[in-house]
Amino acid sequence: MAKSQQSYNKREKEKKRLKRREEKQKKKEARKAESKESGGGIPFAYVDQYGNLTDTPQDHTEKEEIDASEIVLGIPKKVEEEFDPVRTGKVSFFDHSKGFGFILDSETQEKYFCHISGLIDEINENDKVTFELEKGLKGLNAVKVKII
Repeated sequence: MAKSQQSYNKREKEKKRLKRREEKQKKKEARKAESKESGGGIPFAYVDQYGNLTDTPQDHTEKEEIDASEIVLGIPKKVEEEFDPVRTGKVSFFDHSKGFGFILDSETQEKYFCHISGLIDEINENDKVTFELEKGLKGLNAVKVKII
């Protein structure tokens, strides 16, 4: 009895497999028939001079000639500007007990952090000073600070 049960399961599995194969073949034929009705395959697309997809071919009479020798590859050279590293400003805040403060640049009106280790002269609030900028951990810092 176990043997006949086993062969029955095999026959059922085989029937299901054949049925799936038939359904797959029918779907494939339906897709083929549908593509023939709609003109067959993927519609053709063109790319115009601006990179947009269109259904009409590009007109080559308006094509612009480009001289390949004029094309520059790479990064253009940086023009070095005369940059005065010494800036002027006013001490907007300075805490002697904590050892830091801020200097307001007179040209750009930006505030720069100033630590006591970057001072040449002792400064107080509202002093006019000259300073240089140096990259710190959290941005630009004022260093070599002198009173004017």
